[in-house]
Amino acid sequence: MYKKKKRSWVKHLDFIIIDLLAAELALFIGVAIRFHGSIIFIDRFEWYNLYQNLVKVLPIIDLACVLFTETYTGILRRTKYQEIVSTIWHAAVIFLGLLVYMLVSRTTYYYSRAVLGYFGVSMVILSYIGRVLWKRVIRRRKLLDVNKSSMVVVAETTTVENCLSEIAHSPYTEFKIVGVVVVDKDMTGETIQGIPVVASADTLFEYLRTNVVDEVFLDGNTRASEESLAATLVEQGLTVHMSLVHTSNLMPNRIMETYGRYVVLTTSMHIAGNRQAFVKRAMDIVGALVGLLFTLIAFIIFAPIIKLQSKGPVFFTQTRIGKNGRRFKFYKFRTMYVDAEERKKELMDQNEISGNMFKMENDPRIIPIGHFMRKHSIDELPQFWNVLIGDMSLVGTRPPLEDEYENYALHHRARLSIKPGLTGMWQVSGRSDITDFEEVVALDTEYISEWSLLLDIKILLKTVAVVFGGKGSK
Repeated sequence: MYKKKKRSWVKHLDFIIIDLLAAELALFIGVAIRFHGSIIFIDRFEWYNLYQNLVKVLPIIDLACVLFTETYTGILRRTKYQEIVSTIWHAAVIFLGLLVYMLVSRTTYYYSRAVLGYFGVSMVILSYIGRVLWKRVIRRRKLLDVNKSSMVVVAETTTVENCLSEIAHSPYTEFKIVGVVVVDKDMTGETIQGIPVVASADTLFEYLRTNVVDEVFLDGNTRASEESLAATLVEQGLTVHMSLVHTSNLMPNRIMETYGRYVVLTTSMHIAGNRQAFVKRAMDIVGALVGLLFTLIAFIIFAPIIKLQSKGPVFFTQTRIGKNGRRFKFYKFRTMYVDAEERKKELMDQNEISGNMFKMENDPRIIPIGHFMRKHSIDELPQFWNVLIGDMSLVGTRPPLEDEYENYALHHRARLSIKPGLTGMWQVSGRSDITDFEEVVALDTEYISEWSLLLDIKILLKTVAVVFGGKGSK
């Protein structure tokens, strides 16, 4: 029987428990220090009424942090410096969660600021020490091959070197390569990269019968013979791993999935987890609801001015291109005269950005109030409705016009692999100061490849600074 490798948060249950214990102990230390070094001097009534709820709510906040921040990804491979950064980030999220709880329960006033300060510092120290020490234990056990399964690699002379170099030499695997079987040449008794060749095609089954082997890794070129061999090995009670495809030339993001009766390797520019996608959408909804309140205020202020300066609707609607070529209605406050689209053809020779976008300083199609609204991105506020209904996201890539999209080269399409956004990487990297569309594409694809919730938050904060400063907008 093969024990499936642990996935998701369960895989790191040990580190979750360590961090939770560190959080509870840090709260205890914070209270003890604040009240002159000893809990026994604290009135029991005061302790239970002020801090027992924090003791109870900490596990909930900690688990929420685990589910939505993926703080333990790659934890065994981290350096000590990377672990410090990760620990501080984890403690900061939990600290923020406590503050949110206090605000919601309206109890902020009753808690000691000193206790919270000592709690934050103590948690970072205790969590970091706990993580580092436990990683040493895990690594030492793996180096000693404790509880590792014994694996034999079956390969051909053309693939065996590369196969062993990639799977046989990491000290932190859950298996140990005990031997190699070369099926197209008898090399029994030789060694390859320090691993003995234990059998040939003719003696493979005899070796498996007389030696301790838990798993067999098949890495060959003849698929039909591999499947037949795998079936025979499974009948003998062995666990078999079949190499489906070598991924050195594919994107680094890949997952195994099942489509019908096919097992496929899925690869993409970036693969987001379900929790990440949920949090991003939740941020979009909350941000859109807040943004629509500002849109209402802006409507009350600017709608009469727009009407006075130019006859026509207050809102400007346009068909834009969204994720992977989907068309949707795009909303803005109107900042141009009603014949702006017809006049655009006359101004194309004055386009200041090379490629499939149009930007022009002192665009004559803009109404007087439009310059102010565009400078501070007030005209973009109605797009919060697009975000709320799911056509757009708070952070993404700017959606192109239909005529721009029709002129896209194949590599330009990469920037449409996610939902378009109100703001994005290129907007906070120069906005309209960028005059090369290829640079826009490069920034957008960089954002997609490196996407994370933290990156979205950074872009949103930078956007606020850019918008209030009016920098780079035309």
